[in-house]
Amino acid sequence: MADEGLGADATIRAVSALSDESRRRMFEFCRRAGRAISRDEAAAEVGISRKLAAFHLEKLVEAGLLRAHYEQGGRLRKVGRAPKLYEPVETDVQVSIPPRRPDLLAEILLDGVLSQDDGSPMDSAMKAAFRRGERIGEEERARSRPGRLSSERALTLSEATLSRVGFEPDRPRPNCVRLHSCPFHPLAQAQPDAVCGINHAFLTGMLSGLRATTVRAILDPAGGECCVEITAD
Repeated sequence: MADEGLGADATIRAVSALSDESRRRMFEFCRRAGRAISRDEAAAEVGISRKLAAFHLEKLVEAGLLRAHYEQGGRLRKVGRAPKLYEPVETDVQVSIPPRRPDLLAEILLDGVLSQDDGSPMDSAMKAAFRRGERIGEEERARSRPGRLSSERALTLSEATLSRVGFEPDRPRPNCVRLHSCPFHPLAQAQPDAVCGINHAFLTGMLSGLRATTVRAILDPAGGECCVEITAD
């Protein structure tokens, strides 16, 4: 199973590394090979020198797209050290501007399906969204240890938490945090009541996990922005 996707900074580095045609062809070759490849094989595939292939392969390692190791066992070598081998890292590279999180919505819905009780599917999805948000809030609280949260501190911590999970929060007014764009667009356009309700439950759960009792998540649709805002009581 693939690991979670790269963070924003790592994604930018990965995309930058793949902007070079030789590196992109080497990366594709590594993925097709189904095994670790050598510098000689990469050079032959792309049609460049071994030295230049080594340079590009190391750039892909630095970008987090490949991992490298030295060959163990196999044929005994009389001179020199074992060749360096490269293989892809099982990490997704996802680029979205503005940020979108269809993966998060899918995970919430799957959790809701698997944990459905006697209630409706929508009720189950809402509960799953609250649990997911609450877990993220608890993890952030354990990491930052903020103590008792005033309204201002709760809004600041909410903004930081949302940024960390790949959202795009903004402070349009001193007493509220909004998501600059909907993280679940365009699904929210197709099913606004369901998707906005799940987003609201997720943010409410996050505030519960943060123990941010001085602010609350409310539904407040605004054109071009997320339908939920976090506001001070």
